[in-house]
Amino acid sequence: MSGYVAVFAGYLLGSIPFGYLVSKYWKGINILEHGSGNIGFTNVLRTLGWPPAAVVLAGDISKGSLAAWLGLYTGGEVFGIICGLAALIGHSFSVFLKFRGGKLVASGFGVLLMLVPEVALTALATWLAVVFLTRYVSLASITASGAMFLSVFLFHESAAMKIFGAVAAVFVILRHRSNIKRLLKGEETKISRKNR
Repeated sequence: MSGYVAVFAGYLLGSIPFGYLVSKYWKGINILEHGSGNIGFTNVLRTLGWPPAAVVLAGDISKGSLAAWLGLYTGGEVFGIICGLAALIGHSFSVFLKFRGGKLVASGFGVLLMLVPEVALTALATWLAVVFLTRYVSLASITASGAMFLSVFLFHESAAMKIFGAVAAVFVILRHRSNIKRLLKGEETKISRKNR
C-alpha cells in the first residue's frame, strides 16, 4: 500500500460516523438532532444509554487504532502519525456527514493506543480521575489531552511524536471551545449518575 493510499484510507476510516450509524440503526434517531448534536460517545450515552454508547466508543477507538496501524505498516512511525492525524480529521470533519463530526477524544485515544500505548493509558487514567471527581466529561477530555501532551513531551525523544502530541492536544481543545465557555459560566452539563 502506498503512503498516499494509506493516508486517504486513514481519513475514510476516521470519517465513519459510528455515533450517527449506531443511533440511526439501533434506535431509529438522528443523533445530530438530539442532545448536544454531537456524534460522540458522551452525547450517545446521555441520549440513548450505555449499550449503544459502548458500541460507539469501541468503534471510534478501533478506527483510530486501525488508521495508525495502517500508517505504521506502510512507512513506520511518521506515517503512523500522519495516518492517525488523517483519521482525527476525518472524525471531526466526516465526508459522510457533510464535514460535521465529533470531538475526537475516543478516536484520538485509539491512535495513541497504537502509537504510544503508555501515553494512551496515562491519558485514560487522567480522564477517568477527572470524570470521577467532577462528572464533567468535557473537562476530563481537555485535561487528558494536556496530560497526553506533557507525557509525550517529557518522555519521548521523537520530534515527530512531540509534534503529534502538540497538534492533537490543540485540536482537542479547539473542538471543545463551546464546552470551555459553558464550564467558565458554570453551565456545562455533568454526566448523570444513572449513566455511570
